[in-house]
Amino acid sequence: MSELPEPVDIMGAPVAPWTMSQTVGFIERAIDEGRFLQHVVVNATKLANMRTDPGLREAVLGAELINADGMGVLLAGRVLGRPIPERVTGIDLFGELLALAERRGWGVYLLGAKPEVIEVCAAKVREKYPDLEVHFHDGYFWDEEEAQVERVRASGAKLLFVGISSPMKEQFIDRWGETMGVAFAMGVGGTFDVWAGKVRRAPEGWQRAGMEWAWRVREEPRRMAKRALTTNTRFLMALARTWVSERLHV
Repeated sequence: MSELPEPVDIMGAPVAPWTMSQTVGFIERAIDEGRFLQHVVVNATKLANMRTDPGLREAVLGAELINADGMGVLLAGRVLGRPIPERVTGIDLFGELLALAERRGWGVYLLGAKPEVIEVCAAKVREKYPDLEVHFHDGYFWDEEEAQVERVRASGAKLLFVGISSPMKEQFIDRWGETMGVAFAMGVGGTFDVWAGKVRRAPEGWQRAGMEWAWRVREEPRRMAKRALTTNTRFLMALARTWVSERLHV
């Protein structure tokens, strides 16, 4: 693993400046070596919220691997002189790891979303990866959290994907970690909703242009527009302060 570039500091988060293939290779080697690996992706929203939410910041910084999900993180890398080669989005990494798990004979556990959503998502995953062992449970387990941890452990799954909102998914993984018996755990946000067909993902052209956030605003204007505006403003202001602070210390 020594050939991989070291993580770079992006506004307080040590982000791996890796491609998708490098990331998947690193995860596979870590699992083979028997090391528990907690994975997190960061975007502009998460970087901005980390500055005011100590619990989120602690959970993110506790992860062994952090990738850049959003174009805002790539922008920050360029502005700060620490470029990141490409986005490694949570939803795309999810698909890559499902394929890897099927090849290697590793079971997976899908945790999160509404009962009817996760059932459809699991069925779609099994349809695409027929040789993959899939376990799942909805995201309504908070009154029996320890029992849910035991369900994950009893499943024998190697990879855990948690589809609940931030900061709960990061904190849940950070809180229980390897006690769940898995070798790898990552939060996947709304990925299960996309796989289940409840939410449409941006077309590939929008993805390549780094405009998935704009697509989400287009699809859910009432919920996303204000959030995108306020969060992006806080992110850009924080990036500007970071840039100025670093230049003053040169």
